[in-house]
Amino acid sequence: MIDVKSVLEEIKAAPYEEIEIKAPHTGIVTFEVKAPGGKVTAPSGTYLEKPGTLLASITRERNVKPLHALVSGEVATIHLELSGAFVEAGTPLMVLRHYLTKDEVVAAILKRVLHLFCAPERAKYYFIPSVDIKVKSGGCRAVTVKPGMELFIVSRMKREKPLAYDGPEGIIYAIYFQHDDNVEAGQPLIGVCPGSQTGLIQDVVNRVHSDWEERN
Repeated sequence: MIDVKSVLEEIKAAPYEEIEIKAPHTGIVTFEVKAPGGKVTAPSGTYLEKPGTLLASITRERNVKPLHALVSGEVATIHLELSGAFVEAGTPLMVLRHYLTKDEVVAAILKRVLHLFCAPERAKYYFIPSVDIKVKSGGCRAVTVKPGMELFIVSRMKREKPLAYDGPEGIIYAIYFQHDDNVEAGQPLIGVCPGSQTGLIQDVVNRVHSDWEERN
């Protein structure tokens, strides 16, 4: 059994993720962010139509292509020595430090403590009709799964086949796929929680939502 509270304390000790920004293609780099510590923002607007902070631009064959932040946070490191230089695709330009939001902390905890049942192949996945009805009427936590239980319909190349659940008995605590979207092989479909741990996990989730201080 995983100690859920210790997982939360571990995240508190380093409440961020660092994202390395690399040149997406060759060209000459011009930095718009001039020093570490600068704040950056993610895309915004109803449809994310407003781009994030302009980090740099890369000029390729006289075409200037902007590089915007995809997350909010701050600039942790920046390779200003590359300013005005020609770089190859994949060259590290800077590192952004994104401080985790409440929802991201909860998601990180759940992925550590739940049993993740993952997609065996790239395909579209659907719950079988009897499970789908339960999920839509009572939420995913109304569904208890057992090893060998037929749970999904796998749709690929216009062919459909059943997929049985292979994991410990428990309730479906989280769903990670979207209806009608392709899921890559190895990506989680659901997270399953033993019935004895649901109260403990919910207590930690509630604590995160009430106490976590967002810094972005």
